Amino acid sequence: MPSAGGLEPDQGWSGRWGVLVKLPAVHPTDLYVVRHHAQSPGPPVVLVHGAPDRSRNYARVVHQLSDLSVTVYDRRGYGQSLAAGAGGGGFDVHADDLIALLDGNPSVVVGQSAGGAIALAAAARAPELFLSLAMWEPPMTPWDWWPPSMRQQAAAWAQAEDTEALAEQFNRGILGDVRFEQLSDRTRSMLRAEGAAFRADMASQDRPFADLDRLTMPRIVGCGTVMPTDPTFVDLHRHTAERTGSELLVVEGADHSAHLSRPEAWVRLVRAAVELAGSTATST
Repeated sequence: MPSAGGLEPDQGWSGRWGVLVKLPAVHPTDLYVVRHHAQSPGPPVVLVHGAPDRSRNYARVVHQLSDLSVTVYDRRGYGQSLAAGAGGGGFDVHADDLIALLDGNPSVVVGQSAGGAIALAAAARAPELFLSLAMWEPPMTPWDWWPPSMRQQAAAWAQAEDTEALAEQFNRGILGDVRFEQLSDRTRSMLRAEGAAFRADMASQDRPFADLDRLTMPRIVGCGTVMPTDPTFVDLHRHTAERTGSELLVVEGADHSAHLSRPEAWVRLVRAAVELAGSTATST
């Protein structure tokens, strides 16, 4: 059974990755953290959500990973971690939070969109904590292969003065006006409150947020083929894979929010990352 609001003691994991026994995990104060299938074999897996988003949207993915110990959490300023700092703090703070969450325990880390960028930043800072790194459509906005139009959009969001209006506009664009109005008052208030963290995440993309030369763990980039506004979208992620020394997983028919719309695609990415971690451990 999942444990809400904190982590259970890690009982260790074994197999081709060796054996590791840890003390109870320490996680950043006030972050909402849940460990699923804590007694499962295999390496620990940590999922990092995008922006704006929250860990509950990984539910269908986690359900298909019952053979793995999977940790999810709401990043600072999102969902049930709003109290930890509504402003979020941007990629630097989120990378520090992820490193603290890992608590010295080498893990397979998989991030979606901005969560992938944050995982990348953390991996460059503490490569020894990453058995492997997987990113689903990470925004590599500061680098030269990323389209200027996407860079300009991130900059526009970063300059928004009214963060609640920013968040409402963004979520209406994703959900549609009818669906947004059907949400409870509490949910709409939460989504608006996430606007400050969302703006900080966008502002973090005005400069390189990771030293790519410090990446030493096996890496994989995942992407879908559904991006109606940009037919070259797969090529962007092919460039990301090449420039970060990563493998590339392309899933036909999947979109940016595949963890919700096509969870089996995301499960493929997680399992590919686990295989990469195992292959590296076996060869060393």
